[in-house]
Amino acid sequence: QERSARLRRWYELMLENKEELARIITAENGKPLKEAQGEIMYSASFLEWFAEEARRIYGDVIPASAKDRRVLVLKQPVGVAAIITPWNFPSAMITRKVGAALAAGCTVVVKPAEDTPLSALALGELANQAGIPAGVYNVVPCSRQQTAAVGEVLCTDPLVSKISFTGSTATGKILLKHAAGTVKRVSMELGGHAPFIVFDSANVDRAVAGALASKYRNSGQTCVCTNRFLVQKGIHDEFVEKFAKAIEKELHVGNGFDAKTTQGPLINEKAVEKVEKHIKDAVSQGASVVTGGKRHSLGKNFFEPTLLSNVTTKMLCTQEETFGPLAPVIRFETEAEAVAIANAANVGLAGYFYSQDPAQIWRVAEQLEVGMVGVNEGIISSVECPFGGVKESGLGREGSKYGIDEYLEIKYVCLGGL
Repeated sequence: QERSARLRRWYELMLENKEELARIITAENGKPLKEAQGEIMYSASFLEWFAEEARRIYGDVIPASAKDRRVLVLKQPVGVAAIITPWNFPSAMITRKVGAALAAGCTVVVKPAEDTPLSALALGELANQAGIPAGVYNVVPCSRQQTAAVGEVLCTDPLVSKISFTGSTATGKILLKHAAGTVKRVSMELGGHAPFIVFDSANVDRAVAGALASKYRNSGQTCVCTNRFLVQKGIHDEFVEKFAKAIEKELHVGNGFDAKTTQGPLINEKAVEKVEKHIKDAVSQGASVVTGGKRHSLGKNFFEPTLLSNVTTKMLCTQEETFGPLAPVIRFETEAEAVAIANAANVGLAGYFYSQDPAQIWRVAEQLEVGMVGVNEGIISSVECPFGGVKESGLGREGSKYGIDEYLEIKYVCLGGL
């Protein structure tokens, strides 16, 4: 009950300070202020959710096979949890993990991304104000040069019982190797390569709206944003035409603090270079730039929202996660072909498709090799729903009623001699 009350107060303080918290995010990673405000509300919702779940950690009484025994199952906190978070959602990726950990009774050491330490520290200040005891929520900011060393210490120190990481698959594999030495519990939310399939039966206007939201949120820098568009031949041309018009009309590149901005800068020069590399490779193999295609006139890390057509599965942009404002469109003919292309990746975080055929909806939803499926929806993240992937996209689930289990050990107690 005490944990629940403190988490609830932390949630209330986030709402009271939502404007300041949002401005910190925009200042740190360039996210448009409206999106940053949305992230703070999403972020706070995890503290509210897990404040409620803290009082619902139920054990079991199991019927025993012998008359003189009673069999119990207890759930207990795993212990110290190391939380390693990314820059693209510097507040929400902390509360989604920390809310569950504290609700379960664990203490945490948060290592925020080197690009966005201030959001983590701001949450720490509010945790103090909420009465979270000293030593329960700890933040260890560090430089880019020290990141690998700090990560290794958190993963190898025997005092740490649990690792929760959100970031790239490559980094996740390194952390898994470190954690294996002491057989730590791990949760990994790693890279994605989300397909977005539009079938001939789809409502094209709704598909375009969903595509715009899924692809260009945070300038394409989200782990669940679409990376590959697969559009059936019957509606391909109509979709591409309407998608291009929507991009040109509704997206505005600019300073995140400007009210009309929908697309802020990319996080750094390296991110811009990757988008350029993917576009150059695709065009060299026959892809066409429908709109965008180059750095924005604002300069530095700003890039034009880009749409490519005549894309094939041999191009880099359909083999790697771009993590930028690039939408490549592949034309396909049959449902089986689309599912095969979608499932060809070695990762499987999110997947999306648009269809109005009920039988097709069931078939494709079950066949897609991803942890989360959006059917006729481009934005699917929600505090009530389990977030996580399959294959090399990770281990475990966050949020929802399942999220707290990641921070609990199950203990079996056999009470004999009765």
